[in-house]
Amino acid sequence: MNRFVEALRAFAVAAAASFCLAAGAQVPAPPEIAARSFMLLDVTANQMLAQKDIDSQVEPASLTKLMSAYLVFDALRAKKISLQQTLPVSTRAWKMPGSRMFIDPKMQVPVEDLIKGLIVQSGNDATVALAEGVGGTVEHFVELMNEQAKALGMKNTTYKNPEGLTEPGHTTTARDLSILATRLMRDFPEYVHYYAIKKYRFPGTPSTNDTNRNLLLFRDPTVDGLKTGHTQAAGYCMIVTAKRDFPNLTGGRRLVSIVLGAASENARANESQKLLNWGYTAFDAVRLFDANQAVATPAVWKGKENTVKLGRPDAIVVAVPAGSAGKIKTQVVRPDPLVAPFTKFQPIGSLKVTLGDEPVAEVPLVALDAVQQAGVLGRAWDAVRLWIK
Repeated sequence: MNRFVEALRAFAVAAAASFCLAAGAQVPAPPEIAARSFMLLDVTANQMLAQKDIDSQVEPASLTKLMSAYLVFDALRAKKISLQQTLPVSTRAWKMPGSRMFIDPKMQVPVEDLIKGLIVQSGNDATVALAEGVGGTVEHFVELMNEQAKALGMKNTTYKNPEGLTEPGHTTTARDLSILATRLMRDFPEYVHYYAIKKYRFPGTPSTNDTNRNLLLFRDPTVDGLKTGHTQAAGYCMIVTAKRDFPNLTGGRRLVSIVLGAASENARANESQKLLNWGYTAFDAVRLFDANQAVATPAVWKGKENTVKLGRPDAIVVAVPAGSAGKIKTQVVRPDPLVAPFTKFQPIGSLKVTLGDEPVAEVPLVALDAVQQAGVLGRAWDAVRLWIK
């Protein structure tokens, strides 16, 4: 079982690292985006469609709360806390400046309400209450945030607090935020529906503070998340995700737009909408292989099976400039010979995708089924055959 888990983790890391829109491909020019940095990611194809200064250090403001939510969701899954469980409101949480849920030390607040307060109202008080409930102390929770950032491969992120208020050294990048956003949606699909809530307030708190600051939730019916942020130093920031129906794609096509350092609340929404609309129209998503479909079935040596099916547990989709799908070419690259054993989902080679002669993406392939090692006689016979070969 441990080998299976390790193989699955290796597959996830390889998948996250290996998909990209190659620099050589003829990529449509993105629209002018009024922001310090931005990025558009096709989550379905796991390809970056547009970017500017995605490795520049920036303050994340309340986009920090995506990592705080990640740890809360992880604690829920591990049953360290429950949605119905109530948490106390410390004086520290009550006195938090900035965006608030308006809870106070007289209250015992259910975890689910605190999550809504964190996400919908971007409440710094709700965030601290959850941080203390999950981590024991805010300081320990921040340690957990930084450990999780490393585990996710967020190489240029350092957290100093769970809510995102300006603090020296509290920085990230657009690239790291894209990793966090996609992993949040992939790892915790049962909880991401909270990001689509337009209005929420806890009973007894001001009714004037009940509206999600993600303006695109009210403008675009395909938008269902994720988070906004603003401080004077960070400017107006926004991570938006949308899923739209697309021909031949079961479940739709999901994009994530990241806009950092816009001039106003309305500007960040307008620029995000511009990026999303451009991504959906400038690129086609092409399904090359279905989930669990064999891309190749090469011979295996010294195994109980003579072949191994290479593919992916999800559909293989690539994004290419609109109208160019007919020029796609594919090539399987793998080690030779393949010598058993292989665990299920063990990475084995890749599928190279080109558009004409230009590289578009490289998709990691895995063993769709385990192949056990053959017995002594089988291994000996194949050893002789390999030697002759």
